[in-house]
Formats: sequence, C-alpha cells, structure tokens
Amino acid sequence: MHELAFFRKDFDRIAARLATRGNAPALDRFRDLDAQRRAAIRQAEDLKQRKNLETAEIQKLKREGADTSERQQQMRSIGEQISALDDQVKSADQEFQELLSGIPNIPHESVPVGRSGDDNVEVRRIGEPRQFDFEPKAHWDLGPELGILDLDRAAKITGARFALYWGLGARLERALANFFLDVHTREHGYTEVLPPFLVNSKSLYGTGQLPKFAEDLFKCENSDFWLIPTAEVPVTNIYRDETLESGALPIQLCAYSACFRSEAGSYGRDVRGIIRQHQFQKVELVKFTRPEQSYEELDKLTADAEDILRRLGLPFRTVVLCTGDLGFSSAKTYDIEVWLPGQNGYKEISSCSNFEAFQARRAGIRYKTGKKAEYVHTLNGSGLAVGRTWVAIIENYQQKDGSVIIPEALRPYMGVEVIRPR
Repeated sequence: MHELAFFRKDFDRIAARLATRGNAPALDRFRDLDAQRRAAIRQAEDLKQRKNLETAEIQKLKREGADTSERQQQMRSIGEQISALDDQVKSADQEFQELLSGIPNIPHESVPVGRSGDDNVEVRRIGEPRQFDFEPKAHWDLGPELGILDLDRAAKITGARFALYWGLGARLERALANFFLDVHTREHGYTEVLPPFLVNSKSLYGTGQLPKFAEDLFKCENSDFWLIPTAEVPVTNIYRDETLESGALPIQLCAYSACFRSEAGSYGRDVRGIIRQHQFQKVELVKFTRPEQSYEELDKLTADAEDILRRLGLPFRTVVLCTGDLGFSSAKTYDIEVWLPGQNGYKEISSCSNFEAFQARRAGIRYKTGKKAEYVHTLNGSGLAVGRTWVAIIENYQQKDGSVIIPEALRPYMGVEVIRPR
C-alpha cells in the first residue's frame, strides 16, 4: 500500500510506471478526488478564518450592547458549512484509503517493461536438460504406474485438482519438505516457524490478498477465518503492528505449510497432474530487512532457493518478471523455473519477491532507526514448492524400465535409492 503524501507528491512518475503493469489501475478518480479534497480544505479554511474574525467582532459588539442575533445566526450557518466540508474531507480520505489499497506496488526501476510473461528476461540457466534414449513420460503417467500417485481416488474423496500420494510417493513428499527445512535452517541461516494454516482478514489485508483477490481464496463459513494461500501470509503477519529493533534485521524465517488456492481464473491451465492444485505443500522463505539492504537480500533469498535445485541436480533457469507479469504486491520478482522433460518445458517452482514497504505499510511493521520508526521491507519466496519438486524428480530421474532414481541428497531422507514399478 502507498502513502497518500508520497503518491500525491510524485503522481505523474508513479502513474507512468504503474501504466506499464498488466491490468494497469485507472487513476483518473485519484486526480478528481484529490482536487475535490483540496478544494474542500481550502473552502473550509477560508470559512474558519472568516468565522474567527466574525466571532471576535460579535464579542466586541456584545460588550457594546449591540444586537448580534442576526450575525450569530450567520455564524451558525457558517459552522454548518464548515462541518459539512470537514465531512467531505473525511469521506475523501476514506475513499483515498480504499483507492490506495487497490493500487498495486510500483515496479522497481530495474524491472524490465513488458506486457506479459513472454517479455520476462532470463538472467541465468543452470544445468542442461537430460537427453533421454527413450520417450520420457509425464508424472501423471509415471505416478500411477509406480503406484505412488492416485488422482482418481483423490477426485472421489474431494474433487478435481487434489492428489493422493501412496507409499514412497508420500515419503518423497515428506522427505523433500524435511530436506528443504534442514538446508535452510542449518546452512542458509533461517529460523523455522510453524504458523497457523488459518488466518483472519486483517492478515490477508496486510500481505495484499484482500480485498482485491478474495475470489482466489477459500473462506471458512460463518467465521473470519481463511485457509492460507501460502505461508507468506501468517509468517509476514507475525510482526504485524510491531516495531522491530534495527540491529535485529534482517530477520530470516522459513515455514512448511499446506497451501490452499481456489485457482480462480486458471480454467484450462495445467489441468493434468499436480502442477496446479487446490491444496499443495510448500516451504516458504520470508525476510524482514532495512530498506537499503533489501535488494541484496532478494538476491540472497533467490540464491537460497536455487541452491536446493542445484543439490538435487535439477536443471533450471531464473527469469526476472517484466512489469506486465508482476504480482500485485511485488516491486521486483525472480521466478525460478525447473525443467520438466515430461512436458518439454520449464515450469515455475519458486517466485522470489521484494515488496519493499508495500506490505509493511498495510501490516504496520516498522523498525527503530534512532528516535524514528520506519517501515521495514518484506521479501519472500518458495524454497521450494514441494509438489512441483516432486514432479521434477519423478520426470527428470525416470529410467527406461519405469523406475525413478532418488537424487543422492535425498537418499538419507528416503531410505531407498530407487522407486520401482509395483
């Protein structure tokens, strides 16, 4: 969320930058409302000055014994006008807050201008896709053949876009989550937390999902509880309405959670397999930093997520999102995309974003700097999405006989080296 004074001060530059985003916000109402508000303030100030002068004159006339009833009536009328104008200003301020809460973050100057994901810019590519001497299968065929993935029974239990894992498939999911957490806490310096998987509306407002993206969420009936779309929401809100010590920054937290998304608007996308689910598991990385260190910390966070893929021997590339593909709350985002041979392409497995002070303003997260308190910068990224990593391992490590080799880094967690067809 933006500060009104900042938005008003540099409106033209901000409007020009926001216009490069996908679904750029209409800002005409902001100009009109600002002009109306300023006019109401000026008119109220003029009337208040007149009332003060008139009041002093009335007091003087009263002391002289003059009849001031008519002038007092005029003052009451002016007072009513002032009250009405003050109400207009309050109403405008409230509408400003509603407008500002629906305006996305301003893309950082380093973010390339573009209209869609086709204009994202690759910044590095690690590893070469494996050359198979047979036709590689997609995970939605491999999983059932191995007896580790059952989409039909999941659909019976719940519905489409849910998964049921069996045996070594379930163990692989658990092994990945534990591996991610161990690497991030033992080697990357994150503190593990286990947050609630239900949050209130204020938490979702703080991270930017509400009010604009309510249709993407699952709400619990007759309550103010929502299922989390990502652990970013509860973890970021740990420090909502708090002031942190500058010396404690950066704070680095990681959390494993289930994630729940309605996938509104994704009709026809990734309908097969487990790439796009209503429920999936993820390890999330969250940072709270001082403003001057946030972009250095974004690079570190992205490298931490990439390190997991390096250790698993999975080919990937990292792209910086263009302005037209940037998320609502983000000022800059790197997407890490893993190679999936069964689909002959790269698929996003982590988004690493710097929100600058956008979320901190909404959530009231500050840090002390001398006698002042300023907003922190918040960052987060998947480290990684467990289900999509599961897919990447099954597809990249498949063998001609239908088995799947377990990456060496995961073998201590799995207790086996190979998943064989049942």
